[in-house]
Amino acid sequence: MLNRPVLLSLSALFLCSLPLVSTSALAETVDAVALFAKAKADGQVGLARKTKPVDARAAQPGEIVVTMIKGEGVETRSKPAEMGDFVVRNRCPDTGNEEYLVKATKFAPRYADAGKSPDSQGWKEYLPKGKDVYFWIVPAARSGFDFVAPWGEAMVAKSGDALVQSMDDEKDTYRVAASSFGCTYEVIKAP
Repeated sequence: MLNRPVLLSLSALFLCSLPLVSTSALAETVDAVALFAKAKADGQVGLARKTKPVDARAAQPGEIVVTMIKGEGVETRSKPAEMGDFVVRNRCPDTGNEEYLVKATKFAPRYADAGKSPDSQGWKEYLPKGKDVYFWIVPAARSGFDFVAPWGEAMVAKSGDALVQSMDDEKDTYRVAASSFGCTYEVIKAP
């Protein structure tokens, strides 16, 4: 097995030394899939789809993407990228145009090439394919909680955030910050 170096910029290296954002010192850890199932049973889940164009570039094998939400800090850290993975950047100034890693197997079903040339840094425009997802907005009365994202890293959700779940795979449940959900998703059917 080859040893591959983990690629991190100095700022990402610094960020990796910071703890994930926590909603409180005593944040509850939950099973996000079970929580989502309860929300569905209670009629609190709607349908949405990502509609806003994104920028994406090929990830470098071994690259770790630290997702930062403006005003909140570190949302999550990816596992090291593999060949074919992409770094996706949302076009949301309110969230700081956050970046996240998308696995090669999930990128093609979710995004289509917009047919534009990449910029000097390799970023190219892609359009969401408009696949519907379930969503649940964490209620204001609920305190923040931690859960394990599908890629195995800790993720924090707080009131107002959306938990999004693939219609094809209930284990593909993850947080979308409230400001990012409002910027990049269109609600198709409210809960």
